[in-house]
Amino acid sequence: MRAVAARLPLGPGVYRFRDASGRALYLGRAASLRSRVRSYWGDLGDRPHLAGMVAAIASVEAVECASEHEAAWLERSLLERTLLPWNKTAGGQEVEVFLRLDVSARSPGLTVVHQTRRGDGARYFGPYLGGLRVRLAAAALLRVLPLDYAGETPGTVREFGRRRGAVPADRVALAAAIGAVLHREPAAMDTVQAELTVRRDAAAEAESYELAGRIHSELIALGWVTAPQRAAVAEPSDATACGWANGVLTRFDITGGRIRGWRQHPQSATAAAPLLAATPPGWREFADHNARLAARLSGASED
Repeated sequence: MRAVAARLPLGPGVYRFRDASGRALYLGRAASLRSRVRSYWGDLGDRPHLAGMVAAIASVEAVECASEHEAAWLERSLLERTLLPWNKTAGGQEVEVFLRLDVSARSPGLTVVHQTRRGDGARYFGPYLGGLRVRLAAAALLRVLPLDYAGETPGTVREFGRRRGAVPADRVALAAAIGAVLHREPAAMDTVQAELTVRRDAAAEAESYELAGRIHSELIALGWVTAPQRAAVAEPSDATACGWANGVLTRFDITGGRIRGWRQHPQSATAAAPLLAATPPGWREFADHNARLAARLSGASED
């Protein structure tokens, strides 16, 4: 198993352990698949209760993800469907939330909500995991793009907006800039991240360490929200995505916009061909990449 762990990628993802009979024992997520899985065959430290499970592990399976956020969603969706014997909770404790972008003249802003509402004139982004992190990400965006101060409400708010360089005439442009970041447009993300970095460093130089720490936390949270993530999407789409490599078929079942199923097993190229042809184009790279990983872990190919 240590040799198998050494074949794992260094990036984030989800891993699954099986016993000699093929029964799934445990599913977890990791910031680094290789480091995390290797740790089970080292000093278990504060995890001595896992010794029995480790002794029963006969194979390791893994899915490499584009981000830790994607791995978190994949773990949650899979465990919500099937809770494995050594898993205690169905996919972590993070709360599912959305970001609501309001461009109305009276109350523009960016807020964290638990549900979307049709027909209210706002734009919704998400879903995201982790209410606190998403609130920090929203604060980061409003720090640089103060949409909440660009309303047409008279009084103190208008004066604060003027001081921050936000006036009602800027409302649509500020909302568009926030939307571009949440759509993961590279130039928009780079601009906001660069400005936050400048403000963080300036606060540290001025010995305003609490403010610098706050902005640093906002930067990290913004990275969580804007990282590539498609294991859970707002559109309730259904699909099956398959990849094949060296006699191993990997299949992902997407239900209601969530990856709810993940299976891999030996399959001939001929039998796999129609499944590969039916895979939606947007999922082919993901499925093929993880089929190659499955083959490597099973010993069907060498990397």
